[in-house]
Amino acid sequence: MNAEIIAVGSELLLGQINNTNARFLSAQLASIGVNVYFHTVVGDNPVRLEKVLEVAEGRSDLIILTGGLGPTKDDLTKETIARHLGVELAIDEAAMKSIEGYFLRTNRAMTENNRKQALVLKESQVLPNDHGMAPGMVLTKEKQHYMLLPGPPSEMEPMFTKYGVPAIVARMGEQAKIVSRVLRFFGIGEAALETKLDDLIECQTNPTIAPLASESEVTVRLTASHHSEDSAVQLIDELEAKIMERVGNYFYGYDETSLINELFKLLKTRGLTIAAAESLTGGLFQAQLTSLAGASGVLKGGVICYTNEAKINIVKVRKETISGAGAVSAACAKELAENVAELLGADIGISFTGVAGPDELEGQPVGTVFVGIHVKGKPTVAEKLQLAGTREINRVRAVKHGCRLLINSLKE
Repeated sequence: MNAEIIAVGSELLLGQINNTNARFLSAQLASIGVNVYFHTVVGDNPVRLEKVLEVAEGRSDLIILTGGLGPTKDDLTKETIARHLGVELAIDEAAMKSIEGYFLRTNRAMTENNRKQALVLKESQVLPNDHGMAPGMVLTKEKQHYMLLPGPPSEMEPMFTKYGVPAIVARMGEQAKIVSRVLRFFGIGEAALETKLDDLIECQTNPTIAPLASESEVTVRLTASHHSEDSAVQLIDELEAKIMERVGNYFYGYDETSLINELFKLLKTRGLTIAAAESLTGGLFQAQLTSLAGASGVLKGGVICYTNEAKINIVKVRKETISGAGAVSAACAKELAENVAELLGADIGISFTGVAGPDELEGQPVGTVFVGIHVKGKPTVAEKLQLAGTREINRVRAVKHGCRLLINSLKE
C-alpha cells in the first residue's frame, strides 16, 4: 500500500507551527509496511484542497488528511472530501454525546457550531477521539482509502495509534511482517559512515538500510520484511553484524535512546555517582541528566563555574593553573573534574571548559573544548575537542562528546 499525507492548515504554510504530524505518521506507517511517497501541505481553501486530492488520487492508495475537522468556518476538510466524493455528511451520535458530555463536565455553554465536529462521512468507519472532540474517519471508495484525522498532535497521535493503525492493517489484507531497528552512532559523520557502508547500501533489497544525520549524530534504520517475524529479525541481525564490523566503534545504542540515557543506565547499573563542573555548557549536562527519572540516584550535583573566579573560589582550581595554562586547557579540565568529585563526594567527576563562541578566548579559536573525566581509581584524563558550529551546537556537541568519552572510560 502506497500512502500520501496531506496536512491541511494555513498556519502550516505561514510557518506558525511545524508539521510534526507528517513525521509521526510516516514513522508509524513505515513500521506496518506502508510506503509513504508524498507529503503535501495545503491551506484552508476548498478549491486548492480539491486539486491536491485529485493529484493524490492518481498516485496513492491511502490518502491521510490531518487538520480541518474543527468547529470554525475555515475547518473545511470533511466538507470538501464529502463534496469531492459525492458522499453525504451525517451526525455521529457517539461523537455528539461525547462533545455534549465535555461541555457538561466543564460547565460551559455549547455553541451551535460545535455540533459540526460530530459530522462524519456517511458509511465511513468512525475513529473515536479520546483526547478531544472531533472524531476521525476512514472511508474506502473502490480501491482508494481516505483517512481524516484531527490536526492537534495530542489528539491525532493517540487516535492513529489506537484506531487508525488497526483500520489500515484491516484494509491491507495478509501482509508480511515488517521489523525495523535503529542503530545509533556518534563521532562519525553521515558521509563518512555511508562511505564505509557504500556497498551494503548499494546492494540493499531486504533488509533495507536508511542512514540519517540528526543532531550531531547518525542513525541507520534497518527494515526487513518476511512472512515470519523471527526470520525478519534474523535478516536484520545478519546485516547489523556486517555493519558493526565496519563502524561498530562509533555505535552506542538502539532505537529511541540517547547518549545521556546510555550513560545514565551505565551509572545506575554499576552503582556509581557523578558530579559535574560546567563552564561553557552552563549546566546543560546536568539538565539533560536530571530530565531522566531516577537521576537523583546517580547525580550528586554540580557547579556552573562560568567565570575564572567561580573555578578558583568554588571548585578550587589553582590560580597558577588559570594564570599559566588558562581556563581553556587540559590542566584546568582535569582539576575541575577531580575537585568537583571530591567537593560533592561522587565516584566520578566530569568537566566542560572551552570556547562556545562567537569570539575566541585566551587565544583559543571558537569550538575549542576540553572535557575532563575523573573516575575513582583511574588516572584523570582530559580530551581536547575542536568543534565547528554555532554557539548552541558547540555546547550540545560538547555534552554528547563528554557522555561518549565517559561511557568508553567506564567500559575499558
